[in-house]
Amino acid sequence: MTASNTCRTTATRARIAAVGAIAVAGSLMLTACGDQTNSGSSTKESGGTKSSSAPLFDKLPQKYQDAGVIKVGTDAAYAPMEFEEGGKIVGIDPDIAAALGTQLGVKFQFTNGTFDGLISSLNTGRQDLVMSAMSDTKARQEGLDDKGKKVGQGVDFVDYFNSGVSLLVKKGNPDKIQSLDDLCGKKVAVQRGTIYEETFKTQAAKCSKDGKGTLTIEAFDTDAEAQTRVKSGGAVADLNDYPVAAYIAKTAGGGNDFEVAGDQTGAGPFGIAVDKDNAQLRDALKDALNAIIKNGEYTKVLEKWDVKNSAVTEATVNAGK
Repeated sequence: MTASNTCRTTATRARIAAVGAIAVAGSLMLTACGDQTNSGSSTKESGGTKSSSAPLFDKLPQKYQDAGVIKVGTDAAYAPMEFEEGGKIVGIDPDIAAALGTQLGVKFQFTNGTFDGLISSLNTGRQDLVMSAMSDTKARQEGLDDKGKKVGQGVDFVDYFNSGVSLLVKKGNPDKIQSLDDLCGKKVAVQRGTIYEETFKTQAAKCSKDGKGTLTIEAFDTDAEAQTRVKSGGAVADLNDYPVAAYIAKTAGGGNDFEVAGDQTGAGPFGIAVDKDNAQLRDALKDALNAIIKNGEYTKVLEKWDVKNSAVTEATVNAGK
């Protein structure tokens, strides 16, 4: 499985699986739209312009210095990256944005929207950024659709997170599953029609070719059903994007139902999308991300959400393939 097939590469079978995962994790509100803002350092006006004590405030384009706000488009239906809780958009992306805002001295204001409309919201100027667990791909950089046809000018990405897919197994991992190869001769559960089902089918063919036994796949309408099958012992594993699997393991049954087995595979970068005509903002974000990596605030966010394995060591631009 390639990185381009991980979380949110299209609008999106992966999202369907995530919504199912959220259903079993519980207590999330996914129906209302909402904004979340986070404060940066204090600002003051002098001679009609604003100044800030934030270390990277002067790196920003003047319009954001004056406004004190950067508008962020997201699709808040993908726990733990971003989701709605108590009328606010919360999660990994908003927490990272809050840390970036402290460096830049502005607020990051999140607005909920549909995933497939987020890039166009950049092109029209309705949003300044997209931060929505969006995979950085060459197609998105170049403005190409799934068939390679040019449909827009493309976007730049500041890459801030790595994600692949991970196996979700029963707590205690009774079958000692550590990789896809360990599934040969066993039964797995998965949501029907997702990229994860295709991954299991590919692995099933490999098991047969290698003479290691039949991998039996049970497909369900929702990921919640697949999780229930694993919890009951009727299947040895489910498959999800790593941050989703980690969140389910942390929250389902108070953390007593599941665990993530082995390493994530097929990892690729998530990026903050910026309009190609907004290079100064892009570079300011890159500097701010490097600053929070260096000062430890970035690590604190990933530790909070138990996704340290998705950390990057430095900010990159357009590193996706």
